[in-house]
Amino acid sequence: MQVTVGTDGEVSVRLRGQQENQVLGQITTVDFINPGGLEPVGQNIYLPTGASGDPQEGVPGLNGFGEVKQSMLETSNVNVTEELVNMIEAQRVYEMNSKVISSVDQMLSYVNQQL
Repeated sequence: MQVTVGTDGEVSVRLRGQQENQVLGQITTVDFINPGGLEPVGQNIYLPTGASGDPQEGVPGLNGFGEVKQSMLETSNVNVTEELVNMIEAQRVYEMNSKVISSVDQMLSYVNQQL
């Protein structure tokens, strides 16, 4: 038995001894007007909200719904170098703000002692 998933989401199977594939079904995908409005509930699962709008169902490969790829793994969409630079930058900003607060505290203490 050989299962095939086409880029358009069509799922078919070829049984031993048969020449033709039998279509089992169709995988559909959904899109949202505002994907940022989806509510994350963990483990890559999102729920629609009023902010995301209603799901719009479509066939993969048509009207911007993307394609389905069989036997493919999704790669990370995180740029590690950029994230490390952002983290170091945030740490430096935190240190600067901490020193500013410390200096202001010392100045206020000096003013209170002199007056």
